[in-house]
Amino acid sequence: MPLTPDLLAIDAGQTGSKLRLRWSDGTIREDVVPGVFTDRPLVPQLAQIVGKVSHVTGAPRVVSIGVSGVTDATTTAVELMRHPDLAGVRRLLVAHDSVTSFLGVLGDRPGAVIAVGTGVVTLGVGPRRALRVDGWGNIMGDAGSGYWIGRQALEAVMRAHDHRGLATRLTELVRERWPDLEAAYFALQNASDRVRIVASFARATAELAADGDAIALGICLAAADELALSVTTALRETDAPADAAIGATGSVLRSTLIRDAFTQNVLAQRPEAHLVPAAGSGLDGAAALADLAPEHPLRDSLAEVSHEQVHIPIGAAS
Repeated sequence: MPLTPDLLAIDAGQTGSKLRLRWSDGTIREDVVPGVFTDRPLVPQLAQIVGKVSHVTGAPRVVSIGVSGVTDATTTAVELMRHPDLAGVRRLLVAHDSVTSFLGVLGDRPGAVIAVGTGVVTLGVGPRRALRVDGWGNIMGDAGSGYWIGRQALEAVMRAHDHRGLATRLTELVRERWPDLEAAYFALQNASDRVRIVASFARATAELAADGDAIALGICLAAADELALSVTTALRETDAPADAAIGATGSVLRSTLIRDAFTQNVLAQRPEAHLVPAAGSGLDGAAALADLAPEHPLRDSLAEVSHEQVHIPIGAAS
């Protein structure tokens, strides 16, 4: 097996980053490394991942990255390619993870894909254009996400505590972490991983909803409404065909209650659409970036730079 890989694909998420190395003889190796912090500069974090791989295998010829939290793929790609840790990389592709999620789930056909974990983002692709819906972070968006559900649950607990809201078994859940509810907000605000902590309440909220807690049920049904709205908006605004495929992935949709309510809401508005199982993963989508056709509508949603574009030889004319 050659030492230097042809491709390093990275699916960089908040809870973990998945890596795939591919060599010219068809050998593939995969690994998982710590996730990226989207509230910190992405370039140093991504460069560190590539640098560690290159130190072991040699610099990959092509690096393709789907990353949560990227706001300007072109600037990120250029800055990343100029980083010393990518000195041997010849070609770099960077896209928001909504693009790689789409490619992983549906491939290059039209439709919509929603990925719902700690955050949520939907991507719609029609005959001529692609559109991202939500994925605007936990402060300005991510409606229906794990964080959103957890945030609603915590608020419901405090409303029950100070008598603005109805009693809920969510209170027992939150007291397991913070026995003194009135001190909980201070502890949470000062936690460096508060986004993860808030999102961690989503699974138990869904379980309580399925077990009949009215407040938890209302939160989960509202989340399903928000997720369905994102998908139907993406399909409508991209002029996707009536029978477009829909992919839905992520930890939140492992809840049968939420997934069923989401599906019913979508099909009530798009009865000819069909939900399909994922053909692959976000990591498959990251690998697919390198082979995406130049005329594909998603091409405008990713950035590609070469070594020659950003590394000017010493002594070259200015």
